[in-house]
Order: sequence, then C-alpha cells, then structure tokens
Amino acid sequence: MEDNLNCSQNIAKSGRQTKRKFPGGEAGPSGKKGRLSGDVAANVKLPAHGYPMEHPFNKDGYRYILAEPDPHAPFRQEFDESADWAGKPIPGWLYRILSPNAVLLALHDRAPQLKISEDRLSVTGDKGYCMVRATHFVNRGAWYWEATIEDMPEGAAVRMGWGQEYANLQAPLGYDKFGYSWRSRKGTRFHESHGKHYSPGYGEGDTLGFLIVLPQIEGRAYTPNTYKDRPLVKFKSHLYYEDKDKINETLKSLKPLPGSKIYYFKNGECQGEAWTEVFGGSYYPTISLHKGVTVSCNFGPNFKYPEIEERYKCRGMHQRVENLICEQSMADMLYFTENDGKLRLDSVNL
Repeated sequence: MEDNLNCSQNIAKSGRQTKRKFPGGEAGPSGKKGRLSGDVAANVKLPAHGYPMEHPFNKDGYRYILAEPDPHAPFRQEFDESADWAGKPIPGWLYRILSPNAVLLALHDRAPQLKISEDRLSVTGDKGYCMVRATHFVNRGAWYWEATIEDMPEGAAVRMGWGQEYANLQAPLGYDKFGYSWRSRKGTRFHESHGKHYSPGYGEGDTLGFLIVLPQIEGRAYTPNTYKDRPLVKFKSHLYYEDKDKINETLKSLKPLPGSKIYYFKNGECQGEAWTEVFGGSYYPTISLHKGVTVSCNFGPNFKYPEIEERYKCRGMHQRVENLICEQSMADMLYFTENDGKLRLDSVNL
C-alpha cells in the first residue's frame, strides 16, 4: 500500500509543473498566490450554509480551505485603506478559515462523481466505490451521528463510519489506514482492506448510528491549524488557503490510541464494539457508496434514536460547530501573539 501512496505523491509532484484545471473550466491556482484586488476583497454573498456552491476539489496532492477576511488581524485597517497594495500577494494572516455554521457533507472534500443534495445532507453514488467526508472533524471525546439508507438499487452497497482527512476519496472507506467502516453487505467491518465479520447486514430503510470514543491525551495540544502561513489562491471569486498533503509523514506517525473505541448501531440497537485502539488523529463522519445508492445524514440535534447520547455519554456531531469555532479563534489569537514581530515587518514591507 505504501508503494501506491508513494507513487501517488510522485504523480502529484510531477503534476505541479503544469497548470491544474478545476471544475467550471477555470484555471486552477497552480503556483499562483492570491493578489490583493477589489473584487476579491469584496464581500461575495454565500448560501445560507456558508459555503459557495462550487469548490476547488481536494486532489492532486493539494487541499483547499475556504478563507474569509479576519476582522481581528493586526494592520487590517492599514491594508484596507492603502491605495498601494494592488498586485501584491495577500498575506495569509489577514484572513482566517471560514467555519461553517452547521455540520454538512463537504462539497470540496468528496469524489466529484458523487451527487450531493441542495441541503447537503444526502448523497447519491455513481458507479464504483467513492467517498465523501463531512465538514467537521473530532479528535477527542465521544461523538455520534446517524445515516439512513433512502434508496438502495440491486447490486448497490455502502460502507460508512469514520475517516481521517487522508482516507482515499476514490476508494471505499476502510481501504487504507485512515478509515474504519461498516459495510451494508453481510455487515462486515473494514480497515486497511481487511474485512472481518461483525453483524448482520443492513439495507434500504435502515437507520445506522456511528459512535467514536477518543480519549484525551494529557499534555497533548489539540489546537487546530490556522493555515495563516499558507498561500492564498482565488477560485470563483473566493479565496482559499492551499496546503500540500502529507500522507507519508502522517502514515509514519499513526499510533493506536489507548482506550479508543468505535460502535455501530442498527435502528437503535448497538451491534457491539466494532473497533478498539484505533489510530489517534482527527476523524470525520464519512460515507462511501457503490452504484446509485442514496444515503441521508443526521448530525443532530434531532436524532431518530436520541437515547444513545444519554446511554453512551456522547455528543451529537452538531455540537462540534460552536466547539470548533472557539478552538479556531484561539488558534488564530495564538498565531498573532507568537508572530507579532514578523507580522509588523511584513506590514512595513507591503
């Protein structure tokens, strides 16, 4: 498997020499940093869920994180009022990650062939197995979400559960080390492409529950990345931080997390412990589909089986929204505090 990953990285590096193309026919931001300009700085209207309808997809070894102006950034007023900044690179620290106000299926962090509903709470498959992650991750605590099989044509299948950010989008969840899944056929559980008997299967009309328990490690910093030191790139009148995948480095650092567990539920009934001692890291609710199956998601607060939250002392994924906004704000403040001298020098040079 590592040979395949190394091969993918080499392809991504060689592809960096050419201009990548993005959906909509617009040239991608390959090698081009964002530039200060009136149309980019303008407040472009977003849908109610806080994300543009068209995203640059995470692919070719690069990831794109939607950004918005940071009103708390130092020297922002000087930049906004300057008549001299046109054509200059936009400092990443003048912006911040835009945190969505609800947990949804990610438009950008998915296989392009999957069809996402307008409310971004259901997904329909295409042909071979491919994947979509939710917008929010968890890295400590106990968390729960539900999914219902709305339509499952003959020959279709589903693998759902929890996946990290590097789980392969063009493969079923559980294909690699970055995900743990539960398959509709025969109820098999999967990790690193190894299937093990777990429970009876599930199908159309069933509501499945997914619970992960990630004990907090004392002394570990859980501050999220600000990306403020990354380049900003423009796509469809919006700005994004561009970040390179670090798959090989992450693979080497994966370690089992003592006390961690994953449980799966079928129509409110726990099917038992599916996994223990899972790899530590950040996990997203993740769905992978084979053929034209349709799955709807429920990230809370109105779960079909709310008693699970009380019984297992867990929180619904919807509670992660405010939680992550607070963590992100703290990360931004720490960045400004730790880099005060550098930011002052940058503001003078710009």
